Amino acid sequence: MEVRLESLVIGYRTRKGERHVLSPLSITLPEGRLLCIVGRNGVGKSTLLRTLAGLQPPISGHIYVDGTRMEEYSTVELARKVSIVTTHNHFADRMSVHDVVSLGRSPYTGFWGTLTDIDLRRVNESIAAVGIEQLSRRNVNSLSDGERQKVMIAKAIAQDTPVILLDEPTAFLDYPSKVQTLSLLARLAKDMARTIIVSTHDVEHALRLSNDVWLLQKEGLYEVLRRDTLVLNHTTDSFCKKIGNGDLLDLGTALGVGDGVGEDNLLKSTVLHTL
Repeated sequence: MEVRLESLVIGYRTRKGERHVLSPLSITLPEGRLLCIVGRNGVGKSTLLRTLAGLQPPISGHIYVDGTRMEEYSTVELARKVSIVTTHNHFADRMSVHDVVSLGRSPYTGFWGTLTDIDLRRVNESIAAVGIEQLSRRNVNSLSDGERQKVMIAKAIAQDTPVILLDEPTAFLDYPSKVQTLSLLARLAKDMARTIIVSTHDVEHALRLSNDVWLLQKEGLYEVLRRDTLVLNHTTDSFCKKIGNGDLLDLGTALGVGDGVGEDNLLKSTVLHTL
């Protein structure tokens, strides 16, 4: 399913006027791939994801989902197209993992939320897809951060949408859990042909594990890297320098090579090796 942005300006409307977060974006999102969006705090990563999920309207421009403007979908129709996992999730007491994942079927269960055999099968398949069958009956509030993140990913899978958005899914995880989570998302994008879009500050993991990387700057979409077409040219050169000079992240230090200062050749070779 294609998601296309047409002259999209995102931001906020207040009593004092409009505050634009990003300049116009016109691009088609990659289908069936893991896309990581990186950038400094406040650049608009979360705002972009909320706009793509239909949680807040754009300032101007349009989002086309499967050839139709997003605003033309009803809430239920859009919930069958796009799901989102936000940074902070709060659960009622005594909710089991199975209960939380079952909430992903809400767009299909009607007013009373009654799960059919098909719904239950989808829930169980989603739990199995992320490898948490052994946690199914556990209280979700008793889980570790990494385990809860898997529960939320399973819930998004159960929602059965072609597009899954995740806002900083590795933010509170330890190093092994960060790698495990992004590896899981990469596998799901490939095996289930889902378009998975992740905002993250973990540039190292984004470069290693995703199919595409977007670098956002205040001016808009600064650079796009595609893993399967990367060549050493001016484009990747500028991307490496933009990361390496401290505007976003010292990639040399992040990857544990050298001191990350003035090592452009090492930085470029590290990115090429990583991708």
